Amino acid sequence: MTDDFSSLGLSSKVTDAVAAAGYSRPTEIQAQAIPHLLEKKDLIGIAQTGTGKTASFVLPMLTLLENGRARARMPRTLILEPTRELAAQVSENFEKYGKNHRLSMALIIGGVSFEDQNKKLDRGVDVLIATPGRLLDQFDRGKILLTGVEILVIDEADRMLDMGFIDDIEKICSRLPPRRQTMLFSATMDPQIERLTKKFLKDPVHVQVSRTASTADTIDQKLVKVSSKPDEKRAALRERINASEGLTNAIIFCNRKRDVATLARSLERHGFSAGALHGDMDQKSRMETLDAFKNNRLTLLVASDVAARGLDIPAVSHVFNFDVPVHAEDYVHRIGRTGRAGRLGVAYTLVGPSDDKYLDAILKLIQKPIDWLTPTKGRPAAIADDSVADAAPAERRRPSRTRKRAKDAPESEEPVKTAAAPKPERRRPADKSHEEEIGSSDSPFGDAGPIPAFLLRSTRIPE
Repeated sequence: MTDDFSSLGLSSKVTDAVAAAGYSRPTEIQAQAIPHLLEKKDLIGIAQTGTGKTASFVLPMLTLLENGRARARMPRTLILEPTRELAAQVSENFEKYGKNHRLSMALIIGGVSFEDQNKKLDRGVDVLIATPGRLLDQFDRGKILLTGVEILVIDEADRMLDMGFIDDIEKICSRLPPRRQTMLFSATMDPQIERLTKKFLKDPVHVQVSRTASTADTIDQKLVKVSSKPDEKRAALRERINASEGLTNAIIFCNRKRDVATLARSLERHGFSAGALHGDMDQKSRMETLDAFKNNRLTLLVASDVAARGLDIPAVSHVFNFDVPVHAEDYVHRIGRTGRAGRLGVAYTLVGPSDDKYLDAILKLIQKPIDWLTPTKGRPAAIADDSVADAAPAERRRPSRTRKRAKDAPESEEPVKTAAAPKPERRRPADKSHEEEIGSSDSPFGDAGPIPAFLLRSTRIPE
């Protein structure tokens, strides 16, 4: 592998910015991809998360853009990202590595004012970073012309597929000029993505630095057996957080957005520094929460899979899968938030009774075993959870009973016994012995509880 960035063919402006950022040696994906991209070849890059895929296309793109000038509403390059957070992160990379350049950049994502975006587009941008939905909205409004795009980057292609963006990607590609350079990066390769590459890439160079869907060796993975009851599962998570050595910060993943908010509130009520991040939050709240976590104002970030792909949050010490991911590929991306750039990381996955099939799919995908965490001896003391306080005491809860008439009862049930009466008497008041009979152990109502009032009324005897 190449020892330094200066031998890759990057411009001096780029290498100076990389050195100022504190990097001296390229990662494997960067060392293999950058020379091909500087030759303006199409490329498919497959690498596990956390290997530096973003810099592998940002650095050569900055070098290639040093010559030329942007025109109004006609971006020179287009980078497509599946989520707003990933798009914002790529823009941060351009600001960091492009500080010696005078290139203009626009971020076209949802949750941001159209007016602010339009002002930048009208002035002309060299680099356009966008999510597919908002880009198509702006295109349909006539605010963007894609005929001047020289370089296209499709980042996190497998995530695009999972989120249903493949059709949008095809629409966007069909509006781009045929003579362009196209780069596609992904951690996994799906048949639909292969079809996309055959349709829109020309003789691409394949760069694969690790087995598809592999996990980093720097991550210590463990499985934790838990109950399926929500309050007990939350208690198990809190116990594991408290018992984790060297935990400086952690991302906790849930499968559903509503569970993200519930779990974050629960952790806060139990004294943890926690925040939520999911797709239903407005963009301002999402960015504020992410910024607080990056700058250590939050210790725990409870997130849906919107945070699983590509977010470069330095030095995340732990990842907790509160839910086993439904899609096995998401497991690779989730735990890839820790153990990045050669650091050591720890990933715990809480496994309930109904998670076996999802766990089997994960083990099949990564092709290596995951050890179960040895349970502590003895049962831990009960930990009060939010939902327990509102629950009724056991002695006050009584299951409802379906009362059936004797003639409708199945054969296995005892019929309700009624005392026979002499024929001359038309009515008979309910006496003490009758009450005892109804309330006896032979009664279908059992020994406990009051006798229903209608059984205490006098019985009418037919002649």
